[in-house]
Amino acid sequence: MLKTHWKAALTVAVAVALCAATHTAQAAGWGSISGQITYDGKAPTLAPKVKKGDPAAKDAAVCAAQDVPDDSLVVNAENKGIEYVVVYLRKAPKDIHPDLAKSSEAEVVLDQKGCVFTPHALICRTDQSVLCKNSDAVAHNVRTAPFSNSAENFIVAPNDTTGKAVSMKLGESRPVKVSCDIHTYMTGWWVVVDHPYAAITDADGKFHIDNLPVGKHDFIIWHEKAGYVEKKFTVDVKEGDNAPISLKVAPAKFQ
Repeated sequence: MLKTHWKAALTVAVAVALCAATHTAQAAGWGSISGQITYDGKAPTLAPKVKKGDPAAKDAAVCAAQDVPDDSLVVNAENKGIEYVVVYLRKAPKDIHPDLAKSSEAEVVLDQKGCVFTPHALICRTDQSVLCKNSDAVAHNVRTAPFSNSAENFIVAPNDTTGKAVSMKLGESRPVKVSCDIHTYMTGWWVVVDHPYAAITDADGKFHIDNLPVGKHDFIIWHEKAGYVEKKFTVDVKEGDNAPISLKVAPAKFQ
């Protein structure tokens, strides 16, 4: 009899806990934000870091087989959208949407192809690792310069498609610079966060962040040339899809 009462009490407790969790999730509410970040001036065109066919380039057969672009400021000539702007919450919010509690992929891939880090900028959560590969027929080096995590510095052999995984268990306050000591013009950026609320603008300067908890949130908006475009950009997130955010950045920010 006592055993039956114990089971019944446990069942009721579990049911109450589940109801409370469901109620909390429903009460919190979730909203998605999107926007476009544009250059408030004539779109600049940066010269390539290495010109195609340059015989003076190190490992020219690979690194000068085509232009190596300067991705430090990429502006769409048609709509002035700025690529590779990072939009992220500095700190994880109290509530995280259940669908986003864990990353869907265990790894984020960084390749080195044509003596370029690809992608130029990436987001890595603290439950993920960055798998560093090399599609080039020459060796590359990956050197990281984090603030909170341990620095990495290793060689990636030619045509190494297996790669080496790098884990960072602490969120970083700013994007981490990644460079290659062999080809010193190679630069990339890793956005290391302990939550899912981060985005990098695409070729149109657009970004999208899903399922934020409803309420006011302070975002950091950062770009490698400008630094902090906005150190505290407050968005009052409403339930569902929110009105698009439009932000113009003055050319002087990138000087």
